[in-house]
Amino acid sequence: MAANVALLSASSPSTSASSILRRRPPPRCSACPRRAASRLSVVAAMSDDPIKEWILTEGKATQITGTSSIGGGCINAAQRYDTDAGSFFVKTNRRIGPAMFEGEALGLKAMYDTKSIRVPLPYKVGSLPTGGSFIIMEYIQFGRSRGDQVTLSRNPFRSKKKSALGRKLAEMHKAAKSDKGYGFYVENTIGSTPQINTWTADWIEFYSKHRLGYQLKLISQRFGDSAIYEKGQRLIDNMHPLFDGAVIEPCLLHGDLWSGNISADTNGDPVILDPACYCM
Repeated sequence: MAANVALLSASSPSTSASSILRRRPPPRCSACPRRAASRLSVVAAMSDDPIKEWILTEGKATQITGTSSIGGGCINAAQRYDTDAGSFFVKTNRRIGPAMFEGEALGLKAMYDTKSIRVPLPYKVGSLPTGGSFIIMEYIQFGRSRGDQVTLSRNPFRSKKKSALGRKLAEMHKAAKSDKGYGFYVENTIGSTPQINTWTADWIEFYSKHRLGYQLKLISQRFGDSAIYEKGQRLIDNMHPLFDGAVIEPCLLHGDLWSGNISADTNGDPVILDPACYCM
């Protein structure tokens, strides 16, 4: 089942995942039975490909003129769909359900709504009929590229551009303060690793339990390394003295901001991608 991405505000205390991802009602059938039958047959033919179905209905395109594979990383496949209504960027994963992309979409929408730094606007998240999931989002043409993406580590930003990135990130952090504490509206993933975002009132509790503690738990479960777990646990037990008196005001973070998730559009303005958002 595909889901539309609706408004998300980091400061809205009543916001829930169910209210953020809403399903739109199906369009009304034409008053003319013949046209209605024709319309239903087209939709039935498209239903095996929910990506094309969305593009040719809610995406307002009448034809898809081409598709091309572009860099999607080691976790997801990525394609550009060219249409008479513009281009769309689509990521698919044949193994993981839509929860991963729902988390990404909510993070993108939260950052987009700050009107500070450019991010691709998410349009649709859904399940693939053969298993797995997809996300459709705005296609942004990048500038000087390494394949399909520009990164800080490979040229695009000189010191002036890095300063612009820093200013834009600061604007985002100021614009998206959280009155719900530390966490996020849904659990999401950093890469393919689950990330726990349960709302917590205390910064040290959130960071020690849902960041350090959870990673230590995964290490112990996967590798059986008790030495690292014990050392990490000692750090967690001593977190309060280390940050005694620190004033932390929670705000929206990208959550996975490394050079591979930073790019620039054709105007040279910074673009950030592939978030694992939370407020901290």
